[in-house]
Amino acid sequence: MLISEAAEAYAEHLLRVRRLSENTVRAYRNDLVDLAAASGDIELEEVDIEVLRDWVWRASERGDARSTLARRTATARGFFAWATERGAIASDPALRLASPKRARTLPKVATAQTMAAVLDDLRVRAADGDPVLLRDHAILELLYATGIRVSELCGLDLDDVDSARRTARVTGKGDKDRVVPVGGPAFDAVQAYMVRGRPVLAARAASTTGAARAVFLGSRGGRLTPRGVYATVSEKLAPALGVDAVGPHTLRHSAATHLLDGGADLRAVQEILGHASLGTTQIYTHVSGERLAAAYRQAHPRA
Repeated sequence: MLISEAAEAYAEHLLRVRRLSENTVRAYRNDLVDLAAASGDIELEEVDIEVLRDWVWRASERGDARSTLARRTATARGFFAWATERGAIASDPALRLASPKRARTLPKVATAQTMAAVLDDLRVRAADGDPVLLRDHAILELLYATGIRVSELCGLDLDDVDSARRTARVTGKGDKDRVVPVGGPAFDAVQAYMVRGRPVLAARAASTTGAARAVFLGSRGGRLTPRGVYATVSEKLAPALGVDAVGPHTLRHSAATHLLDGGADLRAVQEILGHASLGTTQIYTHVSGERLAAAYRQAHPRA
């Protein structure tokens, strides 16, 4: 079996059996397509450790980030372990494939003052009832208030929002559901959009869009896409941060950092963000210098 043929079967396995997200599977498939291209799409049995090391080396030479190299080695390990388990190859050539250490970069974070200014400006501009501005205000408020991922925001359906409890149910990685609290300003912005903005956008929808249950709609009435959210966040937030472009993850990073600055427990933040590992959440303890300084001043007798 050729690498390319096995890659398609593996992608199907990840989607149907492992139930990984389409975006994650797409990244793995792209890695394996690159491996097939670099090796000449040889048979699985012909792949050895030298073929894999050469593939990683070529990616390094063309300037791929260490995080990309680390993901590719992880892709190869998972792929060849799967191929070995199902009997497609006799032995696993990726067992000795070393993964480069990932450089831990601190995420971009907006200050609380910057977020307040951006959100207040949006609230004022949306007061006239423009449906897109009402939606955009609700999006930024909700992303910042809850720290949810862009895919989770786009996947929100009407019955996921509990107005009585002021919570939202989102489906995260691995199809795992969790319930996140929604703060007052974000809840008010979402309600304003639902009452005054969403009906206008929904009226533009074609009967085949399948967006009847979606909370956030595009300008043509279909379910809003992650690309649309990226464009909205960048347009509204990038100028305030003095950068050319910025994505929804900046709001997730900012939410986590500000929660910790405010004294939230690390495990509570882990639950809100939907991190499988506490270690993933701990990066925000490095970002949150204000919290560290405040804890020192409060606790140390000679501070």
